[in-house]
Amino acid sequence: MTPSFPSASIMALHPDLEALLDMVEIATATGKRPVIHQLTPAQARREFDDASAALDLPPEPLARVEALLLPTRDGQRLDARLYAPRAHGDGPALPVLLHFHSGGFTVGSLDSHAALCSSLAQRAPCAVLSVAYRLAPEHRFPTAAHDAIDALAWLGSHADTLGLDPARIAVGGDSAGGTLAAVLALAARDNPALPQPCLQVLCYAGLGGRTDTDSHRRYGQGYLLDTETIEWFYHQYLRDADDRGDWRFAPLLAPDHRGVAPALLVLAECDPLRDEGHAYARKLADAGVPVTVREYAGMVHEFLRMGNIVADAAQAHEDIADALAQAFGSVPGGPHPHMASLNSAPAASSR
Repeated sequence: MTPSFPSASIMALHPDLEALLDMVEIATATGKRPVIHQLTPAQARREFDDASAALDLPPEPLARVEALLLPTRDGQRLDARLYAPRAHGDGPALPVLLHFHSGGFTVGSLDSHAALCSSLAQRAPCAVLSVAYRLAPEHRFPTAAHDAIDALAWLGSHADTLGLDPARIAVGGDSAGGTLAAVLALAARDNPALPQPCLQVLCYAGLGGRTDTDSHRRYGQGYLLDTETIEWFYHQYLRDADDRGDWRFAPLLAPDHRGVAPALLVLAECDPLRDEGHAYARKLADAGVPVTVREYAGMVHEFLRMGNIVADAAQAHEDIADALAQAFGSVPGGPHPHMASLNSAPAASSR
């Protein structure tokens, strides 16, 4: 049975988000809020981190928050941060989510996603390893993809020493971080030396590499993430036009999606990237991959990190944590009934 997917339609913005966007529009028009694609990358990074602190709740207090350095293939080291709900050595090995932050491959940091990562660690519960992959334009494509693959390889060989379970690794991220998680699922399928993820969590991920979908036309201006800003991000990251056709930038274009990890796609209804999320879900389902789609009505891009604005952010955190718990629970004792049923059941949606 082929999974069914919600049809595209325009619904009202959540009233709290509508109020936020009204304030953003006024601040932009009066020059009090900079337009991100008119800034330098360094300025954009400061603006992104400052906005993150204002929109999101404080990080959850956890028993373990540990700074790490991860080696890369070219001899550099990546900052990373491990979140865990209990101290190292206190109990059995924890499953772990390898997480990559949003920001168009150009902005974003460990700090901008501290609240999201700590929330998922607390709710699942599991460990979350957040990786600060190298950013563009200083490090253009495919550096971020290489960093993600290197991080997964390192985690697989060092999980035991960190008190983590190498057999229960999920990969995930939001926006550009979701792109990297999708890339990892494909790369791991093709490379048995890499840990095989038990779940890929793709939150409003960039998957198609284009800005010509219906959701781009509907929501590409005035809904927080503008198409012009997306193209600015792509310009920072990509080396040339040919990179747009590379599946490591646009996983939707991969020639074969069979055999990748089961997927949870978290989508925002009023998001220019929504349609490519649905397209990717269909691509996975057609390839026989278990897939669940959660589309949140009235939400905009980045809503997972707007806990100060909308309660739906906390509900989405719970939904992701539940999917992680089920996926992690399926590994030691065989497929979890929920995950196993996704091959034939219609994809779920919160709409």
